[in-house]
Amino acid sequence: MLRNSNELLVTSNKLKNKKDSEGSSLVTRYSSLVDVEVIPGVSALNACAARLGAPLMHDFACISLSDRLTPWGTIEKRIETASLADFVIVLYNPKSTGRTEHINRARDIILKYRHPETPVGIVRAAMREDEKITITNLKNMLNNDIDMQTTIIIGNSQTFIWNGWMITPRGYERR
Repeated sequence: MLRNSNELLVTSNKLKNKKDSEGSSLVTRYSSLVDVEVIPGVSALNACAARLGAPLMHDFACISLSDRLTPWGTIEKRIETASLADFVIVLYNPKSTGRTEHINRARDIILKYRHPETPVGIVRAAMREDEKITITNLKNMLNNDIDMQTTIIIGNSQTFIWNGWMITPRGYERR
């Protein structure tokens, strides 16, 4: 039951799935007195990628470095796996006043799999008045201002810089 118009009631019910006669599918229903309007927009990763060039033309992974809702060990595994798989990696929530070391640890993990000269794009306050765009490399990325308004895009093994733009080719030439 809703206590006020700003509160959502979430209930879970087991329903039978045609493929699963045990009824183990979980369906969550949301009911609310709050009017919801969906306005399509551009996500931060797309805005940042557009400001950097074309760094997301191939497979990529988005990872938040905030451990408020996800245990840090899980985040480390995600960084390790994305690095090993040669994904372009987008890092959200890279650094806050309470979490100053997560970005350092993330870079150390990625450096186990990437060359120190791997291109890195750092975008702070994308598409806003105080926007700041930096293209650097994995070795030097921590020498830049990074905070909670920053999104970091770390290239894969094929990413390169061309005329001031960060580019990841759609396909790999060597097949």
